[in-house]
Amino acid sequence: MGLLIVFFHNERVPHWPTILAAHAVALPLVHGLLAAHARRPTNWLLALLRHFYPIILYTGLYCETGLLNQMFTRGYLDEFFMRLDEHLFGMQPSVVLMERLPYLVVSELLYAFYASYYVMIPGVGLALYFQSRHRFFHYITLVSFIFYVCYLIFIFLPVAGPPAFWMERNEFLAAHGLPLLRLEFPASVQRGLMFRVMGFIYHHFEAQGGAFPSSHVAVAICTLWFTWRFLPRIRYFHLVTVILLSVATVYCRYHYAVDVIGGAGAAALLIPIGERLYRRFSAGDAGAWPQAH
Repeated sequence: MGLLIVFFHNERVPHWPTILAAHAVALPLVHGLLAAHARRPTNWLLALLRHFYPIILYTGLYCETGLLNQMFTRGYLDEFFMRLDEHLFGMQPSVVLMERLPYLVVSELLYAFYASYYVMIPGVGLALYFQSRHRFFHYITLVSFIFYVCYLIFIFLPVAGPPAFWMERNEFLAAHGLPLLRLEFPASVQRGLMFRVMGFIYHHFEAQGGAFPSSHVAVAICTLWFTWRFLPRIRYFHLVTVILLSVATVYCRYHYAVDVIGGAGAAALLIPIGERLYRRFSAGDAGAWPQAH
């Protein structure tokens, strides 16, 4: 990413020196963490940070995509995805679902399942970390692989998401010549605690242009891949959670329906590729490819 910024930055990436500096600072910090853990491998805190630091980086790298997604593209590609949703479903699912089910109990349930994503990634990681370090290494490798491929796509293929994602985005969409839908969230939905919690999270951490494919769906399916194999006691609960999370991405107006299809397709493509890469590059590590129960 640093090399892309150096060679392809332009007037549409006004903060590129700061972004590049952040990369320059992150590299020695990560190296220092690895070196410190190598010197003191019995230190539990260093061990935990050394193994989980990729998860800490995901948020920052995701936010970065919103700052870089105009480096190769002018504007956003939402009109195509809106038209595709209309063509496939005869409507805009990200608009219609909430209009037809404006009930507080439904919205709170689906917002909660959407938020489960933020617990799912470290939660499955911790379970595998204490079960088997090799399984954890395998897990963090595949999850990171899928995240980083999605992040690259966001930079080259920016899609802002449904117009009602935040009401403040209406002006943003209009400024880029995108269809303007003046939608209101139903009053019953706005009363919900989870609606407000997710509003806070997205107000502070959301990156513009990271809708297609849905990394929410792609990574959630990847976590399910590991649960199904190594954590059988929760596999069916996790399966239901991933299904409802996928529905929630559209109902809560974070994604177009085709984003969800794209996320599932990305998982179907990238998990086998990631598995092959993991087998190849961990071949010298005895036990690095554990068998499922």
